[in-house]
Formats: sequence, C-alpha cells, structure tokens
Amino acid sequence: MTINIKQKTLNRMEVIQGDITRLDVDIIVNAANTSLLGGGGVDGSIHRAAGPELLVECKTIGGCPTGEAKITKGYNLAAKHIIHTVGPVYSGEPKDKILLSSCYINSLNLAIGYDISSIAFPAISCGVYGYPIREASKIAIEATARFLENKSRIKRVVFVLFSKEDYYIYANHLK
Repeated sequence: MTINIKQKTLNRMEVIQGDITRLDVDIIVNAANTSLLGGGGVDGSIHRAAGPELLVECKTIGGCPTGEAKITKGYNLAAKHIIHTVGPVYSGEPKDKILLSSCYINSLNLAIGYDISSIAFPAISCGVYGYPIREASKIAIEATARFLENKSRIKRVVFVLFSKEDYYIYANHLK
C-alpha cells in the first residue's frame, strides 16, 4: 500500500538499508529510552559509535519523556548532532500512534532550529518496543511528509533500515 504524498515532498525522502551511525547527514535520530543513557539496538550502536562523551552529555539532560526529543552533539559520528527521541512501547492503544507520530514531528521541529539540510531516522519503536513495522513505517512516513509539506528547510530525510525486509516495507510506501 502506498501513501499519497506530493511528488515534491516525495523527492526529499529516501529509504536505505544500512547502519545509521555511518551515514553522512547533518543529524541522525536515536531511538532512545527515557533515561537517554544508552541501551540495546540502534541506541546502543549510536552510543558506541559516538564515543563516551555522548553518555557524559546525556547524563546532563535528565532524560526524555515518550514522544519528545532532545539534541546532543554528534561527537565521533559524521553527523553534527544526534536527536534522541523516545518511542512508545507498543500496546495497540490509539495513544501509540499519537506518541510515535510525535517522535518524528518533535525531532523534525528540533532539527529546523539548527543549520541543517539532512536528517536520518531509524525505525523508531520497532525493535524491543514491539511496534509492528508495517504500521510504524506508515506513521513515520505520513508524519514526515506532513511536516515537509509545511516546512521547506530540510532538503533530505533518510529512513535507515537495518534489515532488507524492513527496507522493502518502507520503500513500498514511497513508490
């Protein structure tokens, strides 16, 4: 199933399979936990790749509520900054969709406050938080497209998926 997105907006979004920590973009988004102190999956990978200074800075932030976003330096990453957002633990309740959409919108709103043109997102909440990838990908792309249609500053949004299967799920939405 494809999502109805204007071609101009569609041209600013792409899907790749790979490692988000190796991407050359201005900002990468971390699917963090509420403590922001590192964890498993993409969160652990980003903390390892950025280096120990990231944990030091994250300790000064004081955590992040679900659906919100905080920003740090990128440290040892190619990205200048890391936006940390906390997705919902999937429960099947309507609030899950609202919170997941908020992760993308709040991350993008935070990003436009910086001099950037590109941002990369992982599949937020789709790992240990259990959000079904098909549903989460639709929410991610719809929220991002709505944002881009109203804001022109960000020129490139990349959805970075680790597995080939997840890549194809996202890519099918952008056909």
